[in-house]
Amino acid sequence: MSGVLEGFATIAIVIALGALLADRGIVDAHGQRSLSLASFYLASPALLVTVLEDSDPSRVLSGPLVATAAGVVVSAVSMVVVARIRRVDLGTSVVAALCAAYVNAGNLGIPIAAYALGDAALVVPALLMQLLVLQPLALTVLDVATSPQRPSLLKILTRPVTNPLTIASFAGLLLAGTDTALPRAVHAPLELVGGMAVPAMLIAYGVALRLGPLPGRGVTPRALATVTSLKMVVQPAAAYVVGRFGVGLDGPELFAVTLLSALPTAQNVFVVAFRYDRGILLARDAIFVSTLASAPVAIAISALLA
Repeated sequence: MSGVLEGFATIAIVIALGALLADRGIVDAHGQRSLSLASFYLASPALLVTVLEDSDPSRVLSGPLVATAAGVVVSAVSMVVVARIRRVDLGTSVVAALCAAYVNAGNLGIPIAAYALGDAALVVPALLMQLLVLQPLALTVLDVATSPQRPSLLKILTRPVTNPLTIASFAGLLLAGTDTALPRAVHAPLELVGGMAVPAMLIAYGVALRLGPLPGRGVTPRALATVTSLKMVVQPAAAYVVGRFGVGLDGPELFAVTLLSALPTAQNVFVVAFRYDRGILLARDAIFVSTLASAPVAIAISALLA
């Protein structure tokens, strides 16, 4: 339990530092943009390569992945259906789906898996599912939705492998699958630059909280409630049901799948929203509210399943 609380406390402190920098005028809107884009194009790809390089690809076919994928699909598809019924534009609908289904598996999931669950590898199924399926699909649709001209079929098919985050994801998985280790001269700078990704995301998010309208004032309460409910209730519930009754998980594995599915919306969803200029305030508020809600939700899941 202490590992869960420590993970949340770490995120809150770094976000607060970003807000403090903005309040003191040290980082302005231009600085926030630079942090976000540097994370998207440089630091995050470096982080993905070094994290996935040491992963076990066989976990992609494991029961926990099936349960994790079920939670993602149910939540994301539900959000897209609701968004289309409400006639939200395609780009914003994709960002809303990411807010409802993309868990903070990196900077929060890894420490929780390591310290609260006792095995950092437990977060790998969620990480790979998001990096190699959900993220490339969402970025491809966003590329198409925000393009000034209708792209050709060839461009649509090739865009997933031209995005820096997707390239890094496939590169890391290829290294893991072939049991290849990067030379130290390559791995060391990648690891150093990748270490900037999470702090840059969190500081940029803190700056956005301070400079923008307060959470809840930039989007309608109905939209925020829908996204948060899908993220914090529907996604872990779907993962639990499929994990227990679909693939026969129990004990620590079922607990891990359910708890990790209840993690808050990842900060890089805000980076993606900022990059494509779609649903920026929704992403910001969904991250804020789901992060606040995740602590009591995690405690409740721990009390029921741990």
